[in-house]
Amino acid sequence: QAQLYESGGGLVQTGDSLRLSCAHAGQPFSGVAMGWFRQAPGKEREFVASMRWSNGDTYYADSVKGRFSVSRNIRASILYLNMNNVQPEDTAVYYCAAHRTGDNGYNYWGQGTQVTVSS
Repeated sequence: QAQLYESGGGLVQTGDSLRLSCAHAGQPFSGVAMGWFRQAPGKEREFVASMRWSNGDTYYADSVKGRFSVSRNIRASILYLNMNNVQPEDTAVYYCAAHRTGDNGYNYWGQGTQVTVSS
């Protein structure tokens, strides 16, 4: 059964860049979309960015537009979150999620990777 594995988190400084990876392991991803969400301490999980898998269209939360981008390796079924000019408010656990064909939303989640931005 396919699973999602995130990697690339860590401790960075304000203004740094970081790239997170999400691998859809077990079988090639061919669903509706893959996306990134995050949850900061004491806050609800929120949408960050996503990519429609069929055509590569991307979507972003207002808070990250112009700083973050998503890209992919289709052959390896990997979704990347390219984070530039990170800010302390980007500190959170970042989760990868998959919206598979036939599902009504993002029903498959990775274990999360911590991103901490020091000021």
